[in-house]
Amino acid sequence: MPRIRPAVADMENQRIGEVAKLAIGDPDIIPLWFGESDLPTPDFVSEAAIAAIRAGHTKYVNKRGIPEIRTAIQKYMAAQYDIELEFERVTAMGSGMTAIMIAVECLVDNGDNVVMISPIWPNIFYAVETMGGECRHVRLDDTETGWKLDLDKLFAACDERTKALFIASPSNPTGWLMEREEQEAVLDFCRERGIWIIADEVYHRIVYDRPVAPSFLQISEPDDPIFAVHSFSKSWAMTGWRCGWLIHPAELGDRMGDLSGINNTGSTSFVQHAGVAAIEQGEDFVRAMVERCRRGRELVFQRLSGMDRVRISRPQAAFYAFFGIDGIEDDLAFAQALIRDARVGLAPGSAFGPDNAGYLRLCFANSEQNLSTALDRLEAAL
Repeated sequence: MPRIRPAVADMENQRIGEVAKLAIGDPDIIPLWFGESDLPTPDFVSEAAIAAIRAGHTKYVNKRGIPEIRTAIQKYMAAQYDIELEFERVTAMGSGMTAIMIAVECLVDNGDNVVMISPIWPNIFYAVETMGGECRHVRLDDTETGWKLDLDKLFAACDERTKALFIASPSNPTGWLMEREEQEAVLDFCRERGIWIIADEVYHRIVYDRPVAPSFLQISEPDDPIFAVHSFSKSWAMTGWRCGWLIHPAELGDRMGDLSGINNTGSTSFVQHAGVAAIEQGEDFVRAMVERCRRGRELVFQRLSGMDRVRISRPQAAFYAFFGIDGIEDDLAFAQALIRDARVGLAPGSAFGPDNAGYLRLCFANSEQNLSTALDRLEAAL
């Protein structure tokens, strides 16, 4: 058989999947490896999708999204960030990951590089590598007071082949948050150097010391080189629905529609109607989700920080604990052993980029009962 592209043929198996495939669907396992809540999608969202199906909204629609969802997103973003947002800057996508992939497709040629703040969700660097690009990881410093970014290191990693900075804030997996002053410095640097910013702001509502995380959209001009990525998956418990959105310069609207069509013919029509319901009716649910995650965060932090050999700081945002364990060299093997011996599923730290061996990620968007049982099992295993 003729060989497929090396960037795809030589791609490493995803390490989170290497753990999950051992036990996914096993009711005896407490699965905390993926980034999703154990809450079901709220009824008002599901009912909106059912109503849309019954009304015949099962056909092709505009590749940039139905007008209702783009208008709802426009109003939602304006309200969250106190900004004016043009309708033409909004494109509904088949998922947040689709939005990321489209941004990468726009920017990366063979030999180009994307500088990214790490630890980082692995799909990001796989997307860049699939397009023939180089990933340059600038790792956050793991300090006693939390994860910290060295802006000098970030800027020093850029050169004439750097097409974008990829910044996930709030961060998966660390819960780190980029503050306004850091965003301003990054935006000034990228304007000067002609570098794009891909801002993954999917966890913008899962924040514990303020209503919403700082956004590059609050400090930028409409034509600044910014792709801002969002998703319905996290705040509204819609991981399986596959719907997100991308905020981009208005002049790229036609291209966003073309690429949305090429990648998956646009977001599913009836799911977009569910997305409208999520935005327009979901504030109480989002607040409850954040409070539930806050309780999970405190439980997990208190338990883990009291365990021997464990190094952890309290996450600022998102719904993950990313913690180191002294003496663990092969974190993938350890995570696989936890499945077999402790019946709890965690993600290995080495999945999230270089220099993360010996770390594990635990998703605490879960019931306190499940978290307590999982932590009991983990403590016994340690």
